[in-house]
Amino acid sequence: MFSFLKKKSHTLNESAVQPASAAPTPVSSEAPTKKTWLAKLRSGLSRTSSGISSLFTGTRIDDQLYDELESALLMADAGVDATRELLEALKKRVRADAITDVQQVKAVLRELMITLLLPLEKSMIMDQHQPLVAMIAGVNGAGKTTTIGKLAKHLQTHDLKVLLAAGDTFRAAAREQLTAWGERNQVAVISQESGDPAAVAFDAVQAGRARGIDVVMIDTAGRLPTQLHLMDELKKIKRVITKSMDTAPHEVLLVIDGNTGQNALAQVKAFDDAIGLTGLIVTKLDGTAKGGVLAAIARIRPVPVYFIGVGEAIDDLQPFVASDFVDAVLG
Repeated sequence: MFSFLKKKSHTLNESAVQPASAAPTPVSSEAPTKKTWLAKLRSGLSRTSSGISSLFTGTRIDDQLYDELESALLMADAGVDATRELLEALKKRVRADAITDVQQVKAVLRELMITLLLPLEKSMIMDQHQPLVAMIAGVNGAGKTTTIGKLAKHLQTHDLKVLLAAGDTFRAAAREQLTAWGERNQVAVISQESGDPAAVAFDAVQAGRARGIDVVMIDTAGRLPTQLHLMDELKKIKRVITKSMDTAPHEVLLVIDGNTGQNALAQVKAFDDAIGLTGLIVTKLDGTAKGGVLAAIARIRPVPVYFIGVGEAIDDLQPFVASDFVDAVLG
């Protein structure tokens, strides 16, 4: 089990509830899992880290180093604005601290990148609404429905009762896929044979309230930001959810594919403008993902990143930790 939620005013982990007078806790069996996951993250972002870490193998600190670093960050999809901000801050620190060791330059870059990404590091708050209603969007292929299944499992490990809603009526077999995840996790799934997505969402919220559910997750149709009629449907779903429960949706999450680079930033902008995002889940950081796009998101549209995924296994979806991510990017 790992911590990614906040409930009853504290983060749900063993240390948060450990009495001060308790005996030292033995080394947890979770440690190898965490270590393995970090190794997967480093492997997934190796394309970026290899391009950046190789720049710090020499001894020179000059314009060529900065030029090559600029190219590496741009190639990693960090974007022009974030890259410029990082390099300007880096040069200023190197001059102010009279740094002459290239490894110290890398250490300063690490510090600056963590500072840039830290605002994205945020936990979901679980104790303010009953049920908490999460509307989950994303383009086809981003891993949205699979991510919902993984989240359902993780929520259950924290003794939270979960209900799923199969509102993705646009994609063939999406309802069946979510139903399969529900059966796997022994979680009920609200669906209709050929129902309107907004009606499914309404029914799910009502069912969640009646059954004493902690979290209702509503899968919505995969779409491209350029499909305006489908984006309008998302707005309708959100309005109907609010009619079902006036404070909902409490979370509006976007699942993005970590391999899509700057296109991911475009998706964040479009969906945020349409439905007001509260959080992101970045998937597929286990292939050709570059990783730098999170810097671009932090600079241009700093929507919190609740989770990142590095593989297909349940435990490959973990909370976003800025320092871990930067260490994987820099190698």
